[in-house]
Amino acid sequence: MMPNVVVLSLKSRWVGDVINRAWRAVSGLEWPTIALTVLIYGAWTAVTFFHALIPLPVLVIVGAWLIAWHGSLQHEIIHGHPTPWSRLNTAIALPPLALWLPFEIYRRCHITHHVLEHLTDPARDPESRYLATGPGTRAPRSVDRLQQSLLGRLVLGPLVDAGELLAREVVHLVRGDLDRLRIWAMHAIMAALIVAWLRVVCHFSLGQYLICFVYPGVALTLLRSFAEHRAHPDPARRTAIVERAPVLGLLFLHNNLHVAHHFQPDLPWYALPALYRRERERLLAANGGLVYAGYADVFRRYLLRPHDELMHAAALAARR
Repeated sequence: MMPNVVVLSLKSRWVGDVINRAWRAVSGLEWPTIALTVLIYGAWTAVTFFHALIPLPVLVIVGAWLIAWHGSLQHEIIHGHPTPWSRLNTAIALPPLALWLPFEIYRRCHITHHVLEHLTDPARDPESRYLATGPGTRAPRSVDRLQQSLLGRLVLGPLVDAGELLAREVVHLVRGDLDRLRIWAMHAIMAALIVAWLRVVCHFSLGQYLICFVYPGVALTLLRSFAEHRAHPDPARRTAIVERAPVLGLLFLHNNLHVAHHFQPDLPWYALPALYRRERERLLAANGGLVYAGYADVFRRYLLRPHDELMHAAALAARR
C-alpha cells in the first residue's frame, strides 16, 4: 500500500472515531433539561436586571418561581442529569441563586436521603423533619410544633432551615473539617458574584432580593417537601404522591410524583409522568395508597393542622 493511501486510511479512521465519540456524547444529552437550564438562568438574569420595571407582586411571584425552579433543577442534577459528564453537571448546578445552601452539601444530604431504609429516620435521613427519642436527643421546641402545620412550615421553614444548616456547618468548620472549608469557600465566591451582579449591575438591594426571591422561593420548595414523606414502620410506605398538579408539577419537575421518583431516581423529570401512568397501581399498592388529589388537597388537610406526630414511627412503636 502506498504511503499516502496509508495516511489517508488512518485519517479516515481517526475522523470516524471522533464522529462516533461526538455522536455518543450528543445522544447522551438530555435536551429538555438543557433547554430548561437556559430558560431558568436566562430568566433570572433578565428579571433581576429589569426588576425596577416589574410591579412588586409580579416580581415576587416570578422571583419565587425561579428560585424554586432552580432548586428543582439542582435536584435533577444530583441524580446525574442532564449530561454524561458529572463535572459539567455540577458546574450547571453550582450558582447558588438562593444564596444560603451550597450545592455539594445539598447533594450529599439528598443521596443519603434516597436510601430506602433511611427515609424519615431522624438518625439517618438528613432531610427528615421528625425527632428521635432516647439519650442525647433534644426535646421538641415550639418552632418544631409550629412547623407541623403547612402554614407554619411555609412561614418559618426557610429561616429555620437556614439557621439549622449554619449551626451544623459551624460545628464542622470549628472541628477543622478541610473538606467542608473548601465547599464553603467555593460557595462564598459564587454567592459573592451573585451579590455583585445584584448590587453593582442591577442596583437590586440584597434585602429586597431576599424578600422577593429567596424567602418565597424556598417556601415554595417546602410546599413540595411538606407532605411527600411520612413516618411509617414500613419504609416502602413512607413516600407520597400528589396527583393533579399540572402547574406546580412543572415547577417541581414532577417530583410531586414522588413514589415514582424514588422508584427510579435516575429517570429524567420529563419521563416521570409516563412511568407513573404505567406503574400507578403497583406504586400505590407499594406505598399503601398515600396519595393526595393535588396541592389544594394538601392545603385543605394540613394548612392549620399537624401533618404527623413529631416523633418518628420507630420511636413511637418503641414507646408502646
